[in-house]
Amino acid sequence: MTEPDPQRYEPPPGVGKLLLWILLFVLAAVVVVVGGVLLA
Repeated sequence: MTEPDPQRYEPPPGVGKLLLWILLFVLAAVVVVVGGVLLA
């Protein structure tokens, strides 16, 4: 079996940055929700 080319699964910089921002937004939302539940 041949090893898959890593370059093929490498997302473009724009997509990677967008994914990072989405992840950051989700993390912030989770922190806010958890904080709200704990402080309630």
